[in-house]
Amino acid sequence: MYNIPNLLTLSRIVVIPAIFLMVYIHSATWQVFAAVLFIIASITDYFDGYLARQWGETSAFGRLLDPIADKLLVASALVVILARHMVVCDLSFIPVIVILCREILVSGLREFLREVNVGMPVTRLAKWKTGFQMTALSMMLLKGFFYWGGIGELLLWVAGALTFITGYQYFQKSLDYIRASESAKKSK
Repeated sequence: MYNIPNLLTLSRIVVIPAIFLMVYIHSATWQVFAAVLFIIASITDYFDGYLARQWGETSAFGRLLDPIADKLLVASALVVILARHMVVCDLSFIPVIVILCREILVSGLREFLREVNVGMPVTRLAKWKTGFQMTALSMMLLKGFFYWGGIGELLLWVAGALTFITGYQYFQKSLDYIRASESAKKSK
């Protein structure tokens, strides 16, 4: 359970309070530290899974914790960015709501499908979605530096669109299972 991939996953959760305390200290230096720490935490999302597969250290604990760590990191960043008014466009709450709702929806769908032994593997598009989310949020945390905040906000809209698409795909897969299950009941 306490192998390097799982420790990387745990580190994403542990750094969340530090990142966002740094954002609330009204200092450019601390804001840069927060962004760098967020970027490092985001990079661990790639390496924990990669190392677990390469080293043969995949585990149920890692499979459970990885998506939770991702969702906590992204949701925390989204809330802080809105709370600290780190967005340029007032309409940027739309992709934030889409992202938060999709994460809750997919978590519920995964729980339901797991109970009936239907797997819901992560798609390539969902991995791209996560990459866009992490990149957008990293840039938005650097608002005021090299106009990265504005570029980050644009990428947040791209992430919001990808998030909507992948949420719909997962929802459709669930509906397909329910339809097949109901058809099987009726044919008996």
